[in-house]
Amino acid sequence: MRHDGTGQNSSSEFDRARVVKQAHENELMKVANVIGVGVGYQKKEGNWTEQVALIVLVAKKLPPEQLSPKDLLPKNIDGIAVDVQEVGRLTSQL
Repeated sequence: MRHDGTGQNSSSEFDRARVVKQAHENELMKVANVIGVGVGYQKKEGNWTEQVALIVLVAKKLPPEQLSPKDLLPKNIDGIAVDVQEVGRLTSQL
């Protein structure tokens, strides 16, 4: 992992993740249960890491055996980690 010397990830890691997001967002949004895709820090075992990742937001996180093969998300895309985060159903509040 590259750092800019301040303990923060370099902006180039975020830039690269944004390029990967843009290239794959449409196909990720077609996966059942996916409601959003972003770029941020990966969360492992409830703790934030310094790993830049594609954040895939799902209404409900399901075990792999309950998903069809076409709805399984990869662990990484083009070398960028994929972090699936459950956020529930999002609704607009006007």
